[in-house]
Amino acid sequence: MTNTSTVTPQDLSAFGPARATVPGAPLSADELRQTHAFWRACNYLALGMIYLQDNPLLKEPLKPEHIKNRLLGHWGSSPGLSFAYTHMNRAIKKYDFEAIFMAGPGHGAPGVLAPVYLEGAYSDIYPDKSLDEEGLLRFFKQFSFPGGIGSHCTPETPGSIHEGGELGYVLSHACGAAFDNPDLIVAAVVGDGEAETGPLATSWHISKFLNPIRDGAVLPILNLNGYKINNPTLLARISHEELENLFKGYGWTPYFVEGSDPDSMHQAMAATVDRCVEEIRAAQAEARRSGVAQRPRWPMIVLRSPKGWTMPSEVDGKKMEGFWRAHQVPVADVQKNPVHLKLLEDWLRSLKPEELFDSEGAPAAEIRALAPTGNRRMGANPQANGGVLKKALRLPDFRDYGIAIGKPGQIEAENTPPLGRFLRDIMRENMTNFRVFGPDENTSNKLGAVYEVSKKFWIAEYFPEDAGGTELAVDGRVMEMLSEHTMEGMLEGYLLTGRHGFFSTYEAFVHVIDSMFNQHAKWLAICNQLSWRKEIASLNLLITSTVWRQDHNGFTHQDPGFLDVVVNKSSAVTRIYLPPDVNSLLCVADHCLKSENYVNVIVSDKQQHLQYMDMDAAMAHCTKGVGIWEWASNDQGREPDMVMASAGDIPTLEALAAVAMLRDEFPDLKIRFVNVVDLFKLQPDSEHPHGLSERDFNSLFTEDKPIIFNFHGYPWLIHRLAYRRKNHGNLHVRGYKEKGNINTPLELAINNQIDRFSLAIDAIDRVPTLKTTGAHAKEKFRNQQIACKRYAHEHGVDMPEMVAWRWPF
Repeated sequence: MTNTSTVTPQDLSAFGPARATVPGAPLSADELRQTHAFWRACNYLALGMIYLQDNPLLKEPLKPEHIKNRLLGHWGSSPGLSFAYTHMNRAIKKYDFEAIFMAGPGHGAPGVLAPVYLEGAYSDIYPDKSLDEEGLLRFFKQFSFPGGIGSHCTPETPGSIHEGGELGYVLSHACGAAFDNPDLIVAAVVGDGEAETGPLATSWHISKFLNPIRDGAVLPILNLNGYKINNPTLLARISHEELENLFKGYGWTPYFVEGSDPDSMHQAMAATVDRCVEEIRAAQAEARRSGVAQRPRWPMIVLRSPKGWTMPSEVDGKKMEGFWRAHQVPVADVQKNPVHLKLLEDWLRSLKPEELFDSEGAPAAEIRALAPTGNRRMGANPQANGGVLKKALRLPDFRDYGIAIGKPGQIEAENTPPLGRFLRDIMRENMTNFRVFGPDENTSNKLGAVYEVSKKFWIAEYFPEDAGGTELAVDGRVMEMLSEHTMEGMLEGYLLTGRHGFFSTYEAFVHVIDSMFNQHAKWLAICNQLSWRKEIASLNLLITSTVWRQDHNGFTHQDPGFLDVVVNKSSAVTRIYLPPDVNSLLCVADHCLKSENYVNVIVSDKQQHLQYMDMDAAMAHCTKGVGIWEWASNDQGREPDMVMASAGDIPTLEALAAVAMLRDEFPDLKIRFVNVVDLFKLQPDSEHPHGLSERDFNSLFTEDKPIIFNFHGYPWLIHRLAYRRKNHGNLHVRGYKEKGNINTPLELAINNQIDRFSLAIDAIDRVPTLKTTGAHAKEKFRNQQIACKRYAHEHGVDMPEMVAWRWPF
């Protein structure tokens, strides 16, 4: 292919005979006919899914009543997707390798569902969608139809682990699937609209994370069809030279297949896929023979074809094929417009369904013969149903990593380093199915012990100084890149194919993956309704470097709102834990790593914190999820005057300090101290499986006494969870209120009113017997609060006596 820096129509055209980087016409006449027949059948099925609710094989003239009353679906990217799928099928049979297929373009399901149905994998899962006329009709009718399936590659799609509902994640998911799967090739189709997203742009760097010895390969296929919903795509309007240099700069070897003529495009694509498979296998074979893992310049394919390929070029005098109008349902108003109905019928008949299906409606023998058999079918590959392959982790006893504390509230320790040692030994015992992921922060998050058993993966160039403290190794199993999107996507792909992992990130920037979490949670919620989808390991997120210890980073790093996002999702798949100390964090982590089909969010800061529970107490407390701390309460044997509650490490410290202050000033005041580890305990049991019954909630929090709740996050989240509780009117929540800067820790707490002084004053205002008698104490507490702020502004640190506070009783 000739390169030129001048943009010409020829450079950018998706029409005409094939132009390809790889020469040759490897298909015989019979192979070409068979390949094209399979693809034609895919296109017929894609149209049938969008339009037909009857007459699936056009055995009679097409009538309005054969058309769905509501036309939904997307034709534009479907032909390109099924074209790529068709050629992967042919290559799998030729070279006998294992592959799965991921569709990045949004709403591209018809282009994937069609070949999965033709290869028989769909009917294996859904016997009522059989390979005959009756099954075909059901297959058509269910698509984008109430009670049926959506227009993406949803969890209901056999062979799918990537829905494509939100754009940008196909390459990172594909990379995660390839990790520790040395014989797997993941064909990942990238839509050129998708290629404009930030997550997709960073994920081209996956070429630098695949070890050719132990990992499989990703074969990206950029489907450059030129248009998004109603605009051109950026990559379709730059010169061939610029596009080629872009991907070479990312580290790939791009091979181009461009055009629209079916016969020449099949030959070009066959030659190109063959070249890519051979290069992948050669690179892996050499690395495995020599034992030297070097980064290949992995192959990729740029498939430039018309949007809506093979459809009528014009409808009502307006350009369709190769234009944005082909994006969704390209021929509308079919039931009421006879001209459009005739146009659709001619289009369907031009695909010659009588040649593609036999008299019973089954795909013709030569079409079925193109597809692989058994688990070699991409729609039947067990890698795309990871729970089938998942093996339980070999876990050391988490209790061995705990700390001895003696009396509660007397010693300090960093909460996350013991977790790092736990993760280190988990990795040591699971060196082929467990990885740790994070955006360049595992050391910062005090999880550096993992490097004792496995360093950060690095296959790029080394400098001499890298050996002097940078934990890099070509066999590393700690995956780090300063892109939360790419790391999260890799982890999801790893989990979805049956493995285990752990992700940690800064609390303020976990919001970067809000949407990724949303999509994964939705995927799991649907999987819970599908008996054939086996449970996968939970997605475990450690949220650290938290809001209350951002005195050095300031306001930009103060945002605990990810918890609000998590609460929006289905209670069947979401869990939130706020362990206040080392031993409770270890209990929670062990539980989460053993769980399946959840998203577990663990919030735990990495700095020094007071320790409260020995291991036995922590295990009992975490098992309950919420409970009274007897040692911090003085209401035993009688009704409390108030309840002080907390969730989170710093809020717990400040709440305990407030209790101590109140008990010093008012010895007869009866206070119950309640700590919450499992946040969903606050919801009624009718709303969340972890929720407390009304009876248990009232027993803990009382039916009519003031409750002051000191919370790690935004205060309204607690009200949202507990609004139906009988005593909600007496619930007063303190939390982060967007008031922060370069503050000392106590000053930040004071600014947001979660500090010990604000809590104690609030208690005086809420307890009826103290409203008048507590005036002097309130004055005392306010003066102390003012003094603390003045000290911070003068010395740059908190008062030593505040920092050194310990539980006094």
